[in-house]
Amino acid sequence: MPVSPSTKNPKPFRWLPYVGAVGLIVLLGFGLRPRPATVETARAVLGPLRATVSEEGKTRIKQRYTVSSPVTGQLRRVPYKPGAEITPDAVLAVIEPMAATPLDPRSRALAESRRAAATAALEKSRAAYVLAGNELHRMEKMFEARTVSPQDLETVQMRETAAARDVIAAEGALRAAEAELAEAGPVSAATKLIEVRAPVSGRVLHVFQESERPVTAGTPLLDVGDPTDLEVVIELLSRDGAALRAGTAVELEQWGGPKPLAARVRLVEPAAFTKISALGVEEQRVNVVADITTPLAERLALGDNFRVEARVVVWEEPRVLKVPVSALFRRGSDWSAYVVRDGRAALVPVQAGRSSGTETQVLSGLQEGEEVILYPGDRVKEGERVSTVKI
Repeated sequence: MPVSPSTKNPKPFRWLPYVGAVGLIVLLGFGLRPRPATVETARAVLGPLRATVSEEGKTRIKQRYTVSSPVTGQLRRVPYKPGAEITPDAVLAVIEPMAATPLDPRSRALAESRRAAATAALEKSRAAYVLAGNELHRMEKMFEARTVSPQDLETVQMRETAAARDVIAAEGALRAAEAELAEAGPVSAATKLIEVRAPVSGRVLHVFQESERPVTAGTPLLDVGDPTDLEVVIELLSRDGAALRAGTAVELEQWGGPKPLAARVRLVEPAAFTKISALGVEEQRVNVVADITTPLAERLALGDNFRVEARVVVWEEPRVLKVPVSALFRRGSDWSAYVVRDGRAALVPVQAGRSSGTETQVLSGLQEGEEVILYPGDRVKEGERVSTVKI
């Protein structure tokens, strides 16, 4: 039986179109498959952690002295400038006491008249006192003879006491009139100058009155103190200040030097005060006073009333499990985190502890070395494949 040509020579590679179609379908499947989300990750590690409170503070000299004028008078020019060194008992200022202004003839005549009137009143009161004394003496004899009643004797005793007090008042009035005339006499050429001396060694901080001028008693002249003996005053919220104890560590930054300064809390003042924040909110704040422990040679440029950024350590542990703050997020009222397991994101509940601002303590939910996703947001879902980028 003869064989047809088509049977003898079949078309070669008839299966190739089918193979190509299958390959195309596979490629389309791989191309349309969701790509893994690229995420930044970090590991949960053991290490030191501390919680701090940061607030602005300012330095101040522990013992600051305001030197004032002890008398009313003419101040001589003060030779000191702010920053000048002083020693104990150094003369800071000289004051010429102001003498009384001489009276004009009319005023002097009036003053002499008041003195004469006071003298006459004193003589009159003394005479009245003598009469009252004699009357009391007679009345006492009559009372002993039982010829007067006790009430009559008490009346005379009262008049004698009143007369004695009148004498005392008249003597005081006479002394006042004589003092008025004495103070208003001619000015003495030998007025003694008053020297105002330094109470301690240190430097002049501020000069209130530099030029020559009249001053009254109590007028501030200079501020003096030792600028090497500094402390720091930090205004904290009252709830933060209540948790502090003496000896708490403080770091002082942004003071102008290359390295932070070390300090220790010495005192939390017992009374708080109300302060309006930049947002207009009333806050209860308290002053926390800290002593600088950094050696003086490393902070010579620091002076009185300088601004510093204070970081107060409220809690510290040398070895805790911690993760970056950005790895944790809220789900309801609890904390959670995404952990990378087998290339996929796994959601785990986490119990968080203290925070330093950049790192957070993990009390439970994570193990050391586990890889957590940072800033997960809405782009990461439970069980989703992820591509990690470690930081």
